Amino acid sequence: MAISTSQDDDVVSEINITPLVDVMLVLLIVFIVTAPLLTNTVKVNLPKAAPTQSTDQNKAVVISVNPQGEIFLDKDRVSLASFEQEIQSRKNSNPKLALNLNADETVPYGTVAKLLASIERVGVDKLSVITVPQ
Repeated sequence: MAISTSQDDDVVSEINITPLVDVMLVLLIVFIVTAPLLTNTVKVNLPKAAPTQSTDQNKAVVISVNPQGEIFLDKDRVSLASFEQEIQSRKNSNPKLALNLNADETVPYGTVAKLLASIERVGVDKLSVITVPQ
């Protein structure tokens, strides 16, 4: 508590933060309480049914590059020269082609960059680069 030697009628030029903090804490509590209620608005017991079709067509093609720089499409070895043609033929048979790229961390960046450029030229728009979390 500060003791002032001047008169008590002086204007205080400092902002009082306490009411602002109180309002913000109340708003935070309101959001914490209401957020879980918004996600569970209607509970429904869904019926169980057997799938009607196989979803193998939506399965992503896995592109793997081992430490020696060899390229594999779903366990089939492919050369860098014929990679773009293989991807193009798979894209023609399945327009919604999705790719997963697994490249060893020791593979030179140039090899991976060439693969990415080929994928872009073919027009594949669903590409996932697979990594391992630390």
